[in-house]
Amino acid sequence: MDGSSIECNRIYGMEHLDNLEDFDENIVTLQNNIGYNFTDPLLLTNALSHSSYVNEKGLPANESNERLEFLGDSVIELIVSHALFDYFPQVQEGELTRFRASLVRGATLAKAALAVGLDRVILVGRGEEITGGRQKRSILAGAFEALIGALYLDGGFEEASRVVVSVLGKVKGSFKEHEPFDFKSILQELSVKHTGHVPEYYVSHEGPDHERIYYSTVDVAGKRFGPVKGASKKEAEQRVARAALKGLGWIEEEE
Repeated sequence: MDGSSIECNRIYGMEHLDNLEDFDENIVTLQNNIGYNFTDPLLLTNALSHSSYVNEKGLPANESNERLEFLGDSVIELIVSHALFDYFPQVQEGELTRFRASLVRGATLAKAALAVGLDRVILVGRGEEITGGRQKRSILAGAFEALIGALYLDGGFEEASRVVVSVLGKVKGSFKEHEPFDFKSILQELSVKHTGHVPEYYVSHEGPDHERIYYSTVDVAGKRFGPVKGASKKEAEQRVARAALKGLGWIEEEE
């Protein structure tokens, strides 16, 4: 059994839990899932302690995960901002802001919490337990923020960054391969800037109305890209615009 989980149990008297052995195993699984073992078990315990649990146990209010949630919120936003800044050097502030918002919103962070198994180790009061608190989006998202806040304090920015990028990448799709931007707008802006010409799109389709597939090509100052298919005209044009941006070297993405 992992020593840190046992120590966590001693710190907050978790002996009352019905399935203490399962809890310990889930702590080990959590740390395996994020690829990090906490040096300070108290930090991990704080990150897992919802205010309903702390209130029920009669512990000081600052022993809940709310302070770590506050810290983790800022750490996650910085990590995501840094990653997007590096991955998309040609993308302007407005699009980066919109992409970051999709990555740090509560629904995404709740999925991240589920992905690493936080739902199995969050400590909630019996009232929250009865009403399904472990599956509540706000509790899950807060626990993930708290976990990253604790990880930042225990292991530093690089470890926290590795975990955030890895976990959010699995939940949302790799940062480098995701399609959060209006690539048509980006292509038009850069095409006018670099060539003085507006891109020209050509769209065709095949199949019956209910299963129609669209194909789009785009010409950028005499260079043609595509065809690229999509489930809609808009999707096909966005995808071929992205292909053109990559082909022209105007955005940098890892293969």
